[in-house]
Amino acid sequence: MDLYSENILDHYQHPHNKGEITDRTARVFENNPLCGDTIQMDLKIKNDTIVDIAFIGNGCAISQASMSMLSDEIKGKKLSILKKMKTQKVYDLLQVPISPGRVKCALLGYATLQHALKDFEK
Repeated sequence: MDLYSENILDHYQHPHNKGEITDRTARVFENNPLCGDTIQMDLKIKNDTIVDIAFIGNGCAISQASMSMLSDEIKGKKLSILKKMKTQKVYDLLQVPISPGRVKCALLGYATLQHALKDFEK
């Protein structure tokens, strides 16, 4: 299967939940220094549930499409569920094999989410 599947290209070109949340409860920024990919994630959390998510990012199709897909996946979910989420969920969303050199790209959104959850707990 092609690394840049139709679904990945669609999420890259038309990312879901792109933007910022003015009344956010959490904002985190992550980057991949190896390739320059970046993600800023805003979350609005109520009753231990993500009620809204937005992100701004720059980088390769894999990192940005992965974040777009992940944003759809986590909206409406309880924090307790998201804390247990494994990296395999991201690979399942992407539905393409990820080479070792692209793992950090694919998991940048996941790393950003985990960072946000830790920050929110503090």
